[in-house]
Amino acid sequence: MWKEGMSKMAINEETVKQVAKLAKLEIEEEDIHTFTKEMDSIIEMVEQLEGLDTEGIEGTYHGLNQHNVWREDKASNGTDREDLFKNVKTRKDGYIEVPAMFDNGGSEA
Repeated sequence: MWKEGMSKMAINEETVKQVAKLAKLEIEEEDIHTFTKEMDSIIEMVEQLEGLDTEGIEGTYHGLNQHNVWREDKASNGTDREDLFKNVKTRKDGYIEVPAMFDNGGSEA
């Protein structure tokens, strides 16, 4: 845990190059210095956060308060089968009959 006065993790250009290589990222040589400064700032911020006492503080999992907006899951009777079949052109054995989609070796497909 980082505390004021402790040395922080050293991020240098070689570290950035190594991480980029492991992550298979191509970073232009002229951008290495900028990435090094940015990575160093990020690590410094994380180290400061590690120094905070969070004992007894509930975790935040989302920036907004969330609540369940779904209805209660209750079983209910569905739509009557005959009502569902009112607009069906052809049906067979309680199912909607449709033209064949794949050739199964016959000449009808």
